[in-house]
Amino acid sequence: MTDLQYPIGQFQLPKEVTSQQVKEWIDDIRLLPMQLAEALNGASEQALVKTYRENGWTVKQLVHHIADSHMNSYIRFKLALTEDVPTIKPYNEAEWAQLPDSAMPVATSYNLIENLHERWVYLLSNLKDEQLQRAFNHPDSGLTTLEQAIGLYAWHGKHHLAHIQFALGA
Repeated sequence: MTDLQYPIGQFQLPKEVTSQQVKEWIDDIRLLPMQLAEALNGASEQALVKTYRENGWTVKQLVHHIADSHMNSYIRFKLALTEDVPTIKPYNEAEWAQLPDSAMPVATSYNLIENLHERWVYLLSNLKDEQLQRAFNHPDSGLTTLEQAIGLYAWHGKHHLAHIQFALGA
């Protein structure tokens, strides 16, 4: 692996997103908690403080970050579904990773991810095509449709799962 920062590459949105692609992305989101459980199974406390690269986050911080990020995403989806192109609030993920709750056991955030993803996948699986075209405005990256955001967050989970697997030597 040559790029430890982007072990699966950076997110690339296809020129045309098909309904099959959206279903695959939703399935990626559905599978993430199980894949995380497999990666974390048997990891010692010493292993959970390993990083995937110099100056990178620890495994523990990565798990907490996934929970933070995916909670924010879920809320963004609900805002886009109930408001007309809402401008969402970004957050400083690097500073969030330093807050006291990032020292909690990974099981706390894992359980949150597991339950959040169950609810998120249910929501996503029941959206109509026109709802997938609803959007939110991110002050830094601009307009994002829900269809695009599904792809981004499917990638996001796999991106950090690869970091965790690398740090744990899996």
